[in-house]
Amino acid sequence: MTSSDSVKLLGVSLDSTLSFDKHVSDTVRSCYFHIRAFKHIRAYLSLDTAISVGVCIVATRLDYCNSLLYGTSNRNLDNLQLIQNLLARTVVQASWTVIATEVTRCLHWLPIRQRIKFKIGLLGFKVRHSLLPPYLQDILSSHHPTMQLRSSSVHQFFRPTVNSSFSPRAFSVSVPSLWNSLRPNLRSIDSSAFFRSQLKTTLFHSAYGSTP
Repeated sequence: MTSSDSVKLLGVSLDSTLSFDKHVSDTVRSCYFHIRAFKHIRAYLSLDTAISVGVCIVATRLDYCNSLLYGTSNRNLDNLQLIQNLLARTVVQASWTVIATEVTRCLHWLPIRQRIKFKIGLLGFKVRHSLLPPYLQDILSSHHPTMQLRSSSVHQFFRPTVNSSFSPRAFSVSVPSLWNSLRPNLRSIDSSAFFRSQLKTTLFHSAYGSTP
């Protein structure tokens, strides 16, 4: 019997070092296959239809379980970004001379790194408002400072001390780290739809330097 270097669980390839290199490689290969097929029909689609098809077939694969990629290597993130750039160019039928960042900005797509932060931010919102299963909510706890509260510490999660290179990527650390870095007025939002909108605006601004 031969052993494997990775195991696939719910569509995610887990390797012994949790580098997610195999998972990213599989995702890139799958997305590239679908983009090549998409190119054959792109000329027959309107822009709105092309955007919908691109998001449904490829972008959803880039977003699937992407919170697990928090803290993965820059090489993995860059490879995923190249796929998103290729998808954006295919959607708008742009040539390679067009800067990919401008295309994704015009499409109002968050870059890969910001999409990961967006997902983790939503997880923080759902924990705060008890919208996740108890086994996930029990992992996090609210931050209770010993001194008088300041506005910056309102609605924060307790972030445990980390002692290894893997620890910052854990759910119990990544969610508090990202959530606590958000502006206090963003953390205090109670509406899910409004929070998503404001979080995207914040991340869009950090990625492109302007609001969508």
